Amino acid sequence: MTIPTTPSFAVFDGTTLLARGAKEAVVSAVRKRLSEQPEAQILAFDDRTGQVLDLDLRETLATPAGAAPETGARGRGRPKLGVIAREVTLLPRHWEWLAAQPGGASPALRRLIDEARRGERGQTQARLAQEAAYRFMTALAGDLPGYEEALRALFAGDETHFATLIAGWPVDVRTYAHELAWGSLREER
Repeated sequence: MTIPTTPSFAVFDGTTLLARGAKEAVVSAVRKRLSEQPEAQILAFDDRTGQVLDLDLRETLATPAGAAPETGARGRGRPKLGVIAREVTLLPRHWEWLAAQPGGASPALRRLIDEARRGERGQTQARLAQEAAYRFMTALAGDLPGYEEALRALFAGDETHFATLIAGWPVDVRTYAHELAWGSLREER
């Protein structure tokens, strides 16, 4: 699985993967399934976070529970670069150091963050992948055999044991769980 740069979703009917991709295609597949089988048990997941989404079949996929809806309005910053202005609280000595850096505070902070990201060697990505797999597994695989042991293997980073533990799960559930946990993230570490 490649980590999508644009929103991508997976929709399950029970333990069967119904559709995967952009929201328009996924919503269309769900509408079709529900028109054919109104009793279908539909669950939608965000491919990036593993978070369960509420479907609004009147239009498109809704945002995750608790997430602020995206707005088209942009504030200050450099929109072509995707710069977002937010508040940072620092001690006076930190502001003095930042002010003395070439280009000022913002470029210095960006350089520091980029250096830290390079130095972590994918630890953040691995943690995010574990959390995404955990959310998915909790929502859809909690009653499957070996669930708790599979979670332990997931957070221990033991891919081989994880795969062994979920081998008896429905194919779509085990494939998606494995892809969330170890898909393309392994290549980035």
